[in-house]
Amino acid sequence: MVYSMTGYGEASRELDGRTFRMEIKSLNGKSTDIRFRSALNLRDKELSLRKMVTDMGVRGKFDVNLVLTAGASEDNQLNLSVMDTYYKDLIKFSELNKLPTGDILQTLIRLPNVVQLAEDAINDDEWQIIEAITKDAMTKLNDFRRTEGQSIAADLKERVTNIMSALGEMDTYDQARVDNIKERIRKNLNQHFADESIDENRFEQEIIFYLEKLDVNEEKVRLTQHCDFFLKELLTDQMGKGRKLNFISQEMGREINTLGAKAQQSDMQKLVVRMKDELEKVKEQVLNTL
Repeated sequence: MVYSMTGYGEASRELDGRTFRMEIKSLNGKSTDIRFRSALNLRDKELSLRKMVTDMGVRGKFDVNLVLTAGASEDNQLNLSVMDTYYKDLIKFSELNKLPTGDILQTLIRLPNVVQLAEDAINDDEWQIIEAITKDAMTKLNDFRRTEGQSIAADLKERVTNIMSALGEMDTYDQARVDNIKERIRKNLNQHFADESIDENRFEQEIIFYLEKLDVNEEKVRLTQHCDFFLKELLTDQMGKGRKLNFISQEMGREINTLGAKAQQSDMQKLVVRMKDELEKVKEQVLNTL
């Protein structure tokens, strides 16, 4: 099972005529980076929320937004400084784009952090609500990631299978490659040492020694093993396998590059180019894999 790095989840609950809504969005990231916005003063509770997001989200860049929609109450107050900033930005935007302002006051009231509770900190009931909607939002975000990961896994499987297919085609040209190398060496010898006798036994020994250096069987075996390992990892039911898949793809790249250096045959070089093209697509997808 593959999980995507990108996802979105939200959840909301009501308490005493107020609506608490948690919105969480995740993007690609090598480590865990959380940007937190809240209309409430959470104090030390924010650390608990960050830990919850880290534990459930594993890795990525997270935008966490806690929104409070409050009803009419004496306990509520307007954040005038925030309203003033919003107002200036809205007026400037409308002037630049020649848009009517309309009932701008109604728009301001609905913007985040404009209406806030008068008390400094949240109580236990409010914390239970916030904790619950955070878990719900992260669960939905991971469900989104799982769904997106299915298409990523299908594409990765296809790309790696294509690499293995191209690798199998190399056997067709291996004998022709050996014959071409022998012919090229023989031609060079005849061109530069035409008047000298050539020891055929020594020539065959040198050919064998040279071909051993260009032998690609070990690279083909290792690349096959890496591809099999990659496909096996796609099927494991765990989160956070993106780094492992990235490491495997790097090893695949090393073997493909070595094959390209040793091939010395046009048809085999074309197969190497095909494998490199597929591998680049694999690496692009792995970057978006959790």
